[in-house]
Amino acid sequence: MNTKVINILTNQLKMEVKNISEVKNDELGVLAQMTDMGHEQVLFCQDKQAGLKAIIAVHNTVCGPALGGTRMWNYNTEAEALKDVLRLSRGMTYKNAISGLNLGGGKAVIIGNSRTDKSEALFRRFGQFVDSLAGKYITAEDVGISPQDMNWVSMETKHVAGLPGKSGDPSPVTAFGVYMGMKAAAKIQFGSDSLEGKKVAVQGVGHVGEYLVQNLQKEGADIYITDIHEETLKHVSNKYGATVVGLDEIYDIEMDIYAPCALGATVNDATLDRLKCSIIAGAANNQLENENKHGEIVRAKGIIYAPDFLINAGGVMNCYGEVYDIPSNRIMGMAEDIYNTTLNIIKKSREEGIPTYLAANRMAEERISQLANIKQYF
Repeated sequence: MNTKVINILTNQLKMEVKNISEVKNDELGVLAQMTDMGHEQVLFCQDKQAGLKAIIAVHNTVCGPALGGTRMWNYNTEAEALKDVLRLSRGMTYKNAISGLNLGGGKAVIIGNSRTDKSEALFRRFGQFVDSLAGKYITAEDVGISPQDMNWVSMETKHVAGLPGKSGDPSPVTAFGVYMGMKAAAKIQFGSDSLEGKKVAVQGVGHVGEYLVQNLQKEGADIYITDIHEETLKHVSNKYGATVVGLDEIYDIEMDIYAPCALGATVNDATLDRLKCSIIAGAANNQLENENKHGEIVRAKGIIYAPDFLINAGGVMNCYGEVYDIPSNRIMGMAEDIYNTTLNIIKKSREEGIPTYLAANRMAEERISQLANIKQYF
């Protein structure tokens, strides 16, 4: 084969690879997306009579059974739901690994309106699907899910954590961990971890967001809040003296700390041109719309991003305590230690000149790799 032909074939191959890399993730087939993100298993669940449409994603079980909450959300498309559950379950793997927990990562989403579509039949049927995984996946509460919903799930499976009367609502512990991570970021960015007088914008004041506002109010922070539910906003504003702002207005506030506590991907091309903050630290999962791109932009702007899967790990620690029968005081100590881990991640980021999310990813991957090497002998 002559050189000219080889060059033509090489260029064609390069174009094919380029075209594949430019395909949007949600345009790939399910198995291709699983391969791309390293998932072990995805279970699609449906029951027409119960009104159930759900997806359970098990990302990695090297460190232990995959633990992660169930989210109920009115997704626009099934492809959107799949994309969300794949990203969330991968995030749980990193969260559990970097927190030193003997747990893998998984997540579930139920497609539906959490205010109008719930029923005992729906959650009990979902519980049967969870049980079919025989302990490989342990579920818990997440966005749009209440303790009562989890009680219904537990009627069909023992693989549930965070139930009332046991470890209970994980929201206070989640919020405390976020608060610790926020203080650690402040320590490096401002020279002191005191949040007194700091302007903090909390986006989303549901269970976790309200507890975070409570912690911030006790320390004397200047708090701004927004949420899609007017009643929730009014309640939190009246109770803690927080200033209410519009859903879109929150990106334009002159603030010290932006705390996204609702859905993910709010740190993106549009918002980064508007955000006037020194720290991003919140409870939402997958806050960076594109990790590689937006993680680097945040770093270049001099903003400290406290990786979400690190600082919002308090809730899963709470569930971990239930699974392995660990006293609540030890769990709170683990959540408090998020402060030190956050300090280490930020320092590693600065020393190596890489975004904080990447420093955190590498720390988590190192632990997973070490355990994988150990387990190959058993």
